[in-house]
Amino acid sequence: MLNLARVLNEVIPQGYYVGGIVRSSLLRRPSSDLDIALPPQDVRTAAQELGRRLKAAVFEMDPELGVWRLVTHKEKIQIDLTAYQGKDLKADLLRRDFTFNALAYPVAALPQITITPRKNDTAQLRLTKIQRKQIVDYSGGLKALAEKVIDRSNPQVFREDPLRMLRAFRSAAELGFSISSRTLLQIKKDRALISLPAGERIHEELERLFATSKAYENLILMDQCGLLTALFAELEPQRKCAEVYYGKGGVLKHTLEVFRRMEYLLDHLDKAFAKYAKKLAPYAQNKPLFKMAALLHDIAKPATAKVQGDRLRFFYHEEKGAQMAKAVLERLHYSRADIRLICAMIGEHLRPSNLASNDVITDRGAYHFFRDLGDAAIPLLLLCWADYASYVTDAQLRRILPKSGQRMMSLAQAQKTANIGKTLRHMQVLTLLLQKFFDTPKKVQPARLITGRDVMDALGLPPSPKIGSILEAVAVAQVEGKVSSKEEALAFIRALPREK
Repeated sequence: MLNLARVLNEVIPQGYYVGGIVRSSLLRRPSSDLDIALPPQDVRTAAQELGRRLKAAVFEMDPELGVWRLVTHKEKIQIDLTAYQGKDLKADLLRRDFTFNALAYPVAALPQITITPRKNDTAQLRLTKIQRKQIVDYSGGLKALAEKVIDRSNPQVFREDPLRMLRAFRSAAELGFSISSRTLLQIKKDRALISLPAGERIHEELERLFATSKAYENLILMDQCGLLTALFAELEPQRKCAEVYYGKGGVLKHTLEVFRRMEYLLDHLDKAFAKYAKKLAPYAQNKPLFKMAALLHDIAKPATAKVQGDRLRFFYHEEKGAQMAKAVLERLHYSRADIRLICAMIGEHLRPSNLASNDVITDRGAYHFFRDLGDAAIPLLLLCWADYASYVTDAQLRRILPKSGQRMMSLAQAQKTANIGKTLRHMQVLTLLLQKFFDTPKKVQPARLITGRDVMDALGLPPSPKIGSILEAVAVAQVEGKVSSKEEALAFIRALPREK
C-alpha cells in the first residue's frame, strides 16, 4: 500500500505542504489539492524523481512560476510542486490570499496522509497526526481558523489577483466562515478590478458559491461592498427602479429576494411541492444554474420601465431580459446549452402568470405550455415559484405552503385576500401544471399517432409547412380526447376543411 508521506519525505524532505491541504486538514476536511512549496532550483529534479517513484504522469504547468504537476495513474492523486514565490518560504506565504491559506507544514514532519479515491476524479486527501508546533504561521492563520474568519494576508492581495475578492465570499459560503471587516473594506476599495479576470475563472467561482446554501447571505455582503454590481453592471440600474413598488432598493431588492427564495426552494423541494419533490429532484440538481436564472430574471426591467396612467409597467422585459442575460452569460463563458436554458426561463417567465389569469387551465393550454418550453418547462416553473414567493413574508409563506398543493382557488377567491391570495393561487397553478406533466403525461406530451408521410399519403399533399400544422391539429385533438389511435387520427385529418 502506498505510503505517500514517506515517499515525499524521501524525495523532498526540504519541501512544505502549503495552502488548501493544510487549511482543510486542520478543519478535518478532505482536499483534492496537494501543494508542496520548494526552493526554485529543486522543483524540476523533484518532480521527475517523484514521477518515477510514484509511477505518475509528470508535466510542467507554468514555467514562469515554476509549477510542475504529477498525477498518479492508479489512485489519481494530484500533486503540485511549486517554486517559492519570493526569496524564501516566508515571502511565499505572505503573498498568499488569506491568512488561513498562508500556513505551511514540513514534509519532513511526516504527517499521515489519508487517501480517498474517487471514481473518474481526483483522489481526496487529508493530512493527519499534525503536530501544531511544527505548523509555520507568519500571519495569524491559525487564529483565523479558530475564529472561523477569512482575513486577507496583506493589502495587495486583490490587486495581485482580483478574483480573490470573489473567492473570499465563495470560501465563506463553503466553510460557514465570516469575512473580516478589513477584508470587506479592502474589497470595497478594489471592487472595480473584478472586471479583469477571465470570464471562465469568474464563472467557476460563482458556480461554487451558488452551489452552497449560503449563497444569498454572501450575495448581500457582495452588494454592500459594491462587488455584486461591479461584477454585474447590468444590475445597478435596478437599485433605483420601481422603488415606489418594491421599496428601497427597487428591482434589485426584488431580484435578491427571488434569489433567496430560489435557494430555499432548491433546499426544500419537499415543502414547496410535497407530492412531486422526488420527481423534481433530478431537474433541480444544477443549483448554480437555477440561481443564476433568478439573479438575471428581471435584468431588463429598468430598460423597459414605462409609466402608463398611474401604473409602472415593464412591457416585454422578459424578452429583452433574455437578450441581456445571453450577453452576460457569454461574457462568463457559460455553455451554449446552459445559455439556452437560462434564456428560455427568463424569456418565458410570465407564461404561468398568463395562464393563471384564466379561471380554468385547460389540457390544451397546458399542452401548449409544455410544447413551447420543452426542456425549460420544469426549470421555468421553479423560477416562477421563487418569483411568486418573493412577494410574501416568511410567515405568510409558511402559512400558504400547505395550501399550495390544494385545488386551485378561483380568481374571485384569490382577490379577496389581496397579495397573499394572488401568490397562493399562482403557486396552485404551478402545482396543477406539475400534476398534468407527471400524472397525466399523455395529456400534455402526447405520443405521435401519425407521421408527416401518413398525412401526405392520406391527403395527397406535397411536402410543405401545412404538414406540420396538420400534425399539430392532431396533437391538440389527442389532448382534448377526440382521437386516440392512428385510424382515428387519419379520419380526423380527412374531415378537416381543405382550406384549413
